[in-house]
Amino acid sequence: MKNVQYPFVLQRLATILAVVILSLTLIAAITGILLSFYYEPTAGGAYNSLNAIKAEIPNGWLVQRIHDIAGNGLIGVSLIEIVVMFLGEKFRPSWLTAWISGILLTLVAIALGWTAMLLDWTQLGYWRFQIELGTIETIPLIGSVLRQILTGGGAINTVTVAHLYTLHSYVLSIGALILAIIHLAGLLLQEKEEKQTLMESDAQLSLPE
Repeated sequence: MKNVQYPFVLQRLATILAVVILSLTLIAAITGILLSFYYEPTAGGAYNSLNAIKAEIPNGWLVQRIHDIAGNGLIGVSLIEIVVMFLGEKFRPSWLTAWISGILLTLVAIALGWTAMLLDWTQLGYWRFQIELGTIETIPLIGSVLRQILTGGGAINTVTVAHLYTLHSYVLSIGALILAIIHLAGLLLQEKEEKQTLMESDAQLSLPE
């Protein structure tokens, strides 16, 4: 009984976490859209617009707070999901689909947090991003190219904020939503295949010898 229940519990837990992941992704996307109505992706305007959202827009601070919590929660739950899936591993196509999409989703969630570090245009975010750029520039062959793409030139300015905003709000956000759907679909398919396998096994055992 234990050999049957243990994988089942982990599999069901993975599915529940996948639902949580999709919910957090949708919450982050919806609140991000609401914030984009008032956010100004420029070097000086980013800081002022976020302050205006928190101070002047009704419930703006709440929307921003929910957006931050959903983003950080997405990273945490995605990491937990990877551990749960690893412990309950079942090597079949549906499992591999959920496994690969889960890993990619975790990386995208981390990238979403990384691209958001400069979007508030605070001193902490600015200098942290400056340090990160130095690390990126040390990557062989492509480091300097990546720096140019992210900054839009040499210095951190309005173009840099616009580039990070585009990556954060369009490329990575859409990618996270698609991966979250694929991840949940893979786990649901795995459960369906698992139930079908158990039913076939029970049918064979019930056959007279």
